[in-house]
Amino acid sequence: MTNLELTSGAAGGAASAAGAGVARGVAREVVSEVEVGAGSNAVPASRPKRPAPSGCFDPRESAAAAFGEDDRRILELVANRYIGANPPVPFAVRSFCTEGVLQNEEGLYDLDLAERLPQAELGHYAYAFALVWSDGERSIDSVIEPLGPTSLYLNQELLYRSGVVDEMKPDARVVVPLLFRKGWNEVLLEARKTPAGFGCRFGADEAKVRILHVLSPFADRTGSAGWAVSPPVPTACFGSNGRFPDGSRPEADSGLEWLPRIRWTGEETKLPNLERIFGRPSQPADAFGWTKLEPLGEASVVLQGSSRGAATVWIDGRPVVRLNESGSFRTAPLPIKGQVDVLVRSSAGADGWGFELKAIAGEAPLLFHCPATVHGYDGEWLYAGPIAPDATLDPSSVCSLSTLFPAEGSPGPSGKTYWRTDAPGSRVRPYYENAMLSNKWTTGAATNYGRWDYPLGVTMYGLLRAASALNRPEWAEYARSHIRSCTGMYDYSLWDRDAYGFPSINQQLVLMKMLDNCGSFGSAMLESLSAPEGNAGAGTGAGKGAHADASSVEYASSADRSARRIADVIAEFMLRKLERREDGAFYRRSPGEYFDDTMWADDLYMSGPFLARYSLLTGSPEAIDESARQFLHYRRYLFMEDWRVMSHVYDFKYGRATRVPWGRGNGWVLFSLTELLEKLPKEHSDRKALLDFFRSLSEGVLTLQGDSGLWRQVLNEPDAYEEASCTAMFAYAFARGVRYGWYLPEEQKRFADAAIRAWRGLASSAIDRHGNVHGVCSGSRYSFSPDYYMHELRTVVNDNHGIGIVILAGIEVHLLKRFFSGEAVGQGGMRNG
Repeated sequence: MTNLELTSGAAGGAASAAGAGVARGVAREVVSEVEVGAGSNAVPASRPKRPAPSGCFDPRESAAAAFGEDDRRILELVANRYIGANPPVPFAVRSFCTEGVLQNEEGLYDLDLAERLPQAELGHYAYAFALVWSDGERSIDSVIEPLGPTSLYLNQELLYRSGVVDEMKPDARVVVPLLFRKGWNEVLLEARKTPAGFGCRFGADEAKVRILHVLSPFADRTGSAGWAVSPPVPTACFGSNGRFPDGSRPEADSGLEWLPRIRWTGEETKLPNLERIFGRPSQPADAFGWTKLEPLGEASVVLQGSSRGAATVWIDGRPVVRLNESGSFRTAPLPIKGQVDVLVRSSAGADGWGFELKAIAGEAPLLFHCPATVHGYDGEWLYAGPIAPDATLDPSSVCSLSTLFPAEGSPGPSGKTYWRTDAPGSRVRPYYENAMLSNKWTTGAATNYGRWDYPLGVTMYGLLRAASALNRPEWAEYARSHIRSCTGMYDYSLWDRDAYGFPSINQQLVLMKMLDNCGSFGSAMLESLSAPEGNAGAGTGAGKGAHADASSVEYASSADRSARRIADVIAEFMLRKLERREDGAFYRRSPGEYFDDTMWADDLYMSGPFLARYSLLTGSPEAIDESARQFLHYRRYLFMEDWRVMSHVYDFKYGRATRVPWGRGNGWVLFSLTELLEKLPKEHSDRKALLDFFRSLSEGVLTLQGDSGLWRQVLNEPDAYEEASCTAMFAYAFARGVRYGWYLPEEQKRFADAAIRAWRGLASSAIDRHGNVHGVCSGSRYSFSPDYYMHELRTVVNDNHGIGIVILAGIEVHLLKRFFSGEAVGQGGMRNG
């Protein structure tokens, strides 16, 4: 493959990229993560010998061709495309029956039917049926642990049937690849009871990363989450007999009555509402009911109703009814304009527990409506209880889906409870259902908003830095809103994990087991707390902008308070709980996993920047001291003295480094080392050694830069494709090294030139005129062979591993140019190392 030289001029740089560039150097590029701009699949007019890979673009369509050396316009292009393609879609809120199938701590659905269907006889069959939505074609590995004869069907195709070895082996665990088509997918499990067992455990492998949510089938259950489980039947009625239930039809059409039940009995409907939902309490108890009211225009509204015990009614936090005992009430006309929250707190009385409420404007009754969109529920009220009568709760904080309540009588996890619907055993449950990861880390066309994971930590950091440098406060508000969507639901997600076995949101955060799960996004979270608030809202309702209402401001404040607690949890994990070698070096100890007993260069970014920021937050040097030590440990294990670059992984099982200098692995090290050096005190005892490491690694990387300005997927392999994310990381680090004075005076020009050439290469070959980022390697495992990185790891258009760092690289090069022009650039002028 031919590399092309980039001239110093913008036009020349764009023109000289003809026939090469990141996308052209890739054996295969996937266009799958988000919608890309028109023309991004165009085939170059002049193509030497090899066919153009999918997803490449003609040089005329590059950002450099469109905007030349206007770095600001290119950065706006990339940032605005990302935000536009990832709108702030909130968590999906669904009804979920606690009497249904729950997950275990690995995320496997526990379908032990011997416990669930004790009436089943030997030889009986039973079925578990669910729907899975996919925004695009998505492949994941599923895991089945059969407890007896089990078959798995996906969209009426048999994917797995247990054999005698699986059925008789108590610890049998089988991996079954699943390929979901775009749209609805039907999953059917067929089980037969034997003396050995009945049913299975089933779910996604790496479930906290590759999420597998199932939704209820049948028109009667539309929108609800969870499996439908059949009663036991003496002969096969689906699956092995060639017939299948239709998940889009009413349940009755299947000929069976499935569990869990979704309707109250006739006798239950006669009970007062709170007694029907929570039962008759054996001791004093309260419960809340929450709804919304929205008259047309401004109206005088009368509330009338009754309660079986003492009760208070609030309108938007203002009390309008107080009953000290059971009885009826009718208010004077209340002026109401627009949508309002209606909250009732009702105590259990001697003759029952519940309340009734009507709203009347003039002679016309007004309709209440559910205060949140709860899929699978058509009722008007949400309920929370039982709650201790002496529990003091602010009405304004009660009317929120992030609120947990102190439970009374039959407490849930941590003595808390959450909102319920008026259906048997049905709770309200938020789910992360936006972009989902597949086996190749590609995610389809859905938004990434609301997900806590490490690539998005870099993306949020990039948006925050760009917002500050380019005075675009709306980008900062968008990033904060994404971060707060996670932190604001932290307490709930912990409760959800404990209540249901496996969390429906914030999976990686609350199932923290490795640095990937916490460090990168945690670092962006701390950056969001330190960055100044902007005045422009991002349309999310979660920021503190001028247009934010009181409830969104309170949510943001609560989310930021949670962020501080999350930071403490992450720091405790890194400093006290993470696996270490005898010398104190972090490493990965995960028995049974392919990466057991290894050290990854990546983990310096997953730990170092967070620890440095945490020290600034707390004022304690412990965390930043640890960060400094880890860089020096990793240098001893991974630095390849002959090439002056880093091996991707050290495998302690073999007692040696892999000696494959993966581009992004080296990028993580150099990128994160700049984050540490920026915050490390000048008098720190390890600063000299760290600066030596930075200069040595920079020198090794610099010698391997290609003529195009880009670096290769494997740095020292001439036949490896050119890769965008490592190029951006090196450009970022070089530019910072010059601005902060970490290089020797005689070195600065070489590194400045290299950073600018790298950015021009990205603008010419990796960023198209629609703001799509090409040539980013997908998420990696590891190998002792460079062939794995070169040929098995595909590049992905708009992969999250590249977008944030491309923005960061552009910002740093932009600041570097201003620095050399003599402008004040804010974050870091020339300093002595």
